[in-house]
Amino acid sequence: MTEPLEYQITLYPDPLLRKPSEPVTAFDDELAAVVAAMFERMRASKGVGLAAPQVGLKRRILVLNHTGEEGDDLALVNSEILELAGPRTTYEEGCLSFPGIYGEVLRPDRCKVRYQTLAGETVEREFEGFQSRVIQHEQDHLEGVLLIDRMSPADKLRNKIAFDNLVYDYKQALAKAGR
Repeated sequence: MTEPLEYQITLYPDPLLRKPSEPVTAFDDELAAVVAAMFERMRASKGVGLAAPQVGLKRRILVLNHTGEEGDDLALVNSEILELAGPRTTYEEGCLSFPGIYGEVLRPDRCKVRYQTLAGETVEREFEGFQSRVIQHEQDHLEGVLLIDRMSPADKLRNKIAFDNLVYDYKQALAKAGR
C-alpha cells in the first residue's frame, strides 16, 4: 500500500498561483488519491474550497464543501464556467493562499459549470449562493486569478502590510533554499 499524499498550502506570491492549470487526462487511482489529499488539506486548513494550484499542482482540479457536512464534498475536474447569472452580491472572501487576509468581492449569485467527475463522466450543473461563490473563487485559481485581483482598492490598501509580509516571507524562504 502506498503512503497517502500530504499537501501543504502554496502561499502568495508563489508564481505557480499565477499559471493557468492544465487539463487532467487520466481518471485513475492517482487522481482519486490527489483529490482525497486535497479534501484532507482543505479540512485541516479549515477551508471550504481548494484548487490544485494551491497545493502546488498545475492541474484543473478543485474541491469544495460549502456546508461542512460530510455528504456535501464535491470534486470538479477540468471545470469550466459556462454562464454567470443572477444578481451580483458582495461577500467577504478569504483564501488559504492568503492566510488571515479578507476582502469584499463582487460576484454573480449563480453559475453554470461543465466539469468531469473522478470517473471522467461529463456533467453540466447550475450552482447558486455560497456554493456558486466558492466554485467561482476556486475556478479563478485554475486560471491564475487571485483574491488580490478581485479586491477593491480599499481592501488592497487595508491589507497592504499583510501582502507585504507574505512577499517578504516568500523571498526569505527562497533565499534560505538558495534560490
